[in-house]
Amino acid sequence: MRDQLGRSCIQVFLAGILWCCLAAAAMAHASLTGVVPADGAVVSVPPKTLSLSFSEPVSPLVLRLILPDGQARTLESFVLGDRTLEISAPGDLAAGTHVLAWRVVSEDGHPVAGSTIFSIGAPSSAPQVDREAIDWPVRAELWLSRIAIYIGLFFGIGGLFAVRWLIPGGADGLPIIRAATLLGMVATTLSLGLQGLDALGAPLSNLMDRTAWRAGLDTSFGLTVMVLLAAFLLAIITSSRSLVVSRAASLAALVAGSGALALSGHASSAAPQWLMRPAVFVHGLTIAVWIGALPPLAYALRQGGDLGRQALGCFSRLIPFCVAALTLAGLLLALVQVEEFGALFSTAYGNVLLAKMALLAALFLVVVINRWVFTKPVERGEGDATRRLGRAVVVETMIVLAVFAVAATWRFTPPPRAMALAAAQPASIHIHSDKAMAEVTFTPGRAGPVEVSAIILAPDFSPFTPKEVTFVLSNPKSGIEPMRRRAALQADGSWRASDVVVPLAGQWRLRVDILISDFELVRLQDDVEIAP
Repeated sequence: MRDQLGRSCIQVFLAGILWCCLAAAAMAHASLTGVVPADGAVVSVPPKTLSLSFSEPVSPLVLRLILPDGQARTLESFVLGDRTLEISAPGDLAAGTHVLAWRVVSEDGHPVAGSTIFSIGAPSSAPQVDREAIDWPVRAELWLSRIAIYIGLFFGIGGLFAVRWLIPGGADGLPIIRAATLLGMVATTLSLGLQGLDALGAPLSNLMDRTAWRAGLDTSFGLTVMVLLAAFLLAIITSSRSLVVSRAASLAALVAGSGALALSGHASSAAPQWLMRPAVFVHGLTIAVWIGALPPLAYALRQGGDLGRQALGCFSRLIPFCVAALTLAGLLLALVQVEEFGALFSTAYGNVLLAKMALLAALFLVVVINRWVFTKPVERGEGDATRRLGRAVVVETMIVLAVFAVAATWRFTPPPRAMALAAAQPASIHIHSDKAMAEVTFTPGRAGPVEVSAIILAPDFSPFTPKEVTFVLSNPKSGIEPMRRRAALQADGSWRASDVVVPLAGQWRLRVDILISDFELVRLQDDVEIAP
C-alpha cells in the first residue's frame, strides 16, 4: 500500500512537470514589437537596412535572409541599440518576396526566434522557411543539468560551509558533499554547451560543436557559468585543506555561487535591478545555508552524544533567521514576477510557483514537527527521538530535491511580468497603394482602449498632409461591423485617434480613409493582429 502510494505521488509529480513544460512550449521571454519593412509589406526599392524591435534588450544569434529563389544569406553586419537591431541589407536584392529569419537571446538568457516577410516590387511565391520546433532532448538535458547545478550549489557548497562553520560534527558527510560539488561542476560545464544548442536551435548531436559552446558563453548565462565553475573549483580544491583555509574558501565559494544566480535568469531583466539581483542573491545564499546543513546534521545526529546535540542546537538557532530571509526574498521576487494574483492560475510560470509553494508548505510542516516535537527530546538525549529526527531530515532532503525539480522548469517559462510587458507593446502595420502609404500603430497592441496613430506618406515615401484621415475597424469573423473613428492631425505631422476601443483580441480588418482633396479619397486596407 505504501509503495503504491509512493508510485502514485511520483507519477503525479512527473505529470505536473511535463504539463508545465508543455504549457510553456510556445512561450518566449522577449517578443518582437516592430519590424521594418513591416511584415507583409511591399516596397518599391530594395531596403538598405532591416530593423527588428523587441520588448526587452536582446542579442542576435542568427540572422538569415531567404531570397526569392530559396537561397539563404547570413546577415553579419548589424548595429544593436538596446531593444532595436538595425541590420544592413545586401546591396543586390532582386524583386520578389524575401524572408528575414532571426534568432536572438533575451537579456535573461532565453532564446527567441521568428521570421518576417517583405516583398520588393511585387510579391512572389514565398520561399520555404523551416518551422521552429521544440527540441525536447535538449530541453530535457537543460532541465536535468539545472537540477544537478542546484544539488551542487546547495548540498555541495552549502554543505561544505555548514561543516566548516556550523556543524563540524557532521564531517563524516564530506564524501557526499564533495560528490555533490563535483556533480554541480560537471553539470555547470555541460549546461554551457546545452545553453548554446538551445540558443542556436541546434540538436543535441551538435553538443561537441565549438559554435554551440561559444554561443552559450555569449549569452548572459555564460557569466553565471564562469562564476559558478570558479565557486565549485574553489570548494573542491580546498575542502581537505586546513581549517582556516577551508573556512575562508567555503565562505568565498558560498558567496560566489549565490551571486552567480543573480547574473542571469528572470531577475536579470526585471526592474528595479538594485532590488531584484540582491533578492536573488539572498534567496540563493539562505537556501544554501539551510539546505546545505541538512546532510551534516543527519551525520552528526547519527553519531549521537554531545556532537549531535551541539549540531542540533546550532542548526535550531540559525535556521529560523535563514528561513525568514529566504521567505522574504522569495515573496519579493514572486510579487515582481507574477504581478497579478490571477497569473498564478493562468500562466505556466504561476502554475510552477503554485507547485513550488505546495512543496514548500510540506517542507515547512516537516520543519515545524522537527522543531516542536523532536528537538527537545533529542537535546535531553533520548535515542528514539534522535533516530526519528534523523529520518525526518532525510524526508526534508527528499522534498528539497522535488523543489529543485519544479524550480528548474522556470528555465522554460516566461514570467507574467515579461508577458504583460510584451502585450503592452504597440502593434504596427504598413499599408500602401500606388497613391499613398500609411504606417499605422496601435498603442498598446492588445484588446481594450487603444490609441491609433498613422503617418501618411506619398508613394515615393515623402510626407504629405491630407485633408482628413479616418480609421475604420471591423472584425467580420466575430460579426463586428465597421467602427469609424476620425483622426486629428498632431503637431508632429501624425494623425491620431484616442477614443478607440478594440473589444476582442485577434485579427482585425483596418481601413484607412485618406481624403487627399475634395474630389479624391484613397482607401488603404489590411489586417492587424491584436494581442489578448
